[in-house]
Amino acid sequence: MASSTRHLFLLRASTLVLAAALSAGAVARDRGDHERAREALVAGQILPLRTVLERLEREQAGQVLEIELESEGRRWIYEVKLLQPGGQLLKLEVDASTGEVIGRRERPPHPSRGDAR
Repeated sequence: MASSTRHLFLLRASTLVLAAALSAGAVARDRGDHERAREALVAGQILPLRTVLERLEREQAGQVLEIELESEGRRWIYEVKLLQPGGQLLKLEVDASTGEVIGRRERPPHPSRGDAR
């Protein structure tokens, strides 16, 4: 193998090894996050997602687009994105232990392409 070809091969191989290591770390982190969330649920530190969503359905109109569960220090937060009637995007932060909405951000709907000038 010529020196430049071998160098290119080693560069590509090391890039693949690095990418695999990074993705394995991300998977391990995701598994760790999932386990921490499951343990919090079992320990009664957070409400089940179904309970939180049932409460939100009574209070907020809209279709759930995305849900994230994040730990901020010792506090667990459900972040819920809703698409409301009329196209408005609503992002709610919900205390995962109580179901109380503790943050709210609204984004007006984007004008349709036909309306843009």
